[in-house]
Amino acid sequence: MFGYRVRGAAVAAVFLAGFAVSCDAEPGASDAPPAASSAAAAASAAATPSVSSVPGSAAPSPAAPPASGGPGASALPGTPPEKVRDAFAGLQATLNDACTPSECAYFLGRVYDELHGLDAAMKADPKGPGHFPEPIALIAKLDAELGGDRSFNNLKAHQTLLIGTRDKINTWMQGHPDDYR
Repeated sequence: MFGYRVRGAAVAAVFLAGFAVSCDAEPGASDAPPAASSAAAAASAAATPSVSSVPGSAAPSPAAPPASGGPGASALPGTPPEKVRDAFAGLQATLNDACTPSECAYFLGRVYDELHGLDAAMKADPKGPGHFPEPIALIAKLDAELGGDRSFNNLKAHQTLLIGTRDKINTWMQGHPDDYR
């Protein structure tokens, strides 16, 4: 009986996801009828259980964000960087996190990426990089200390500098609310 409920929930979730996507699509944009694509997705979802649906399993912890991208980086080459307020919000989201044994690599990598996303946003801002001298200088100092090595061991060795840079930039930005609101 449990298997039917799980399969029924999976079919319902796939149907609702398909419906939500079809509401956003332009008319005539789909090659296959919605019922056929939903049925195919439901069949594959029912045949392949997810990690969270298998009893006694736990999802693995997320890996560190890639060095070339991350939350603050542009999604596609040639696209403009984030706005300063959006990049700063990403950096602020790390304020309540910490370097726990199971998440330290992810946390330090995320702080690094958020700082560099904010750096790119400040340099691309219409006000110009001269409007953000202290944060840009703090990130440049961090980069000089890291020597281009974004490995976990190097970030861990420079953890105090990395977190200190984040905190100093947060304090600076709090004193300039017109730049992120």
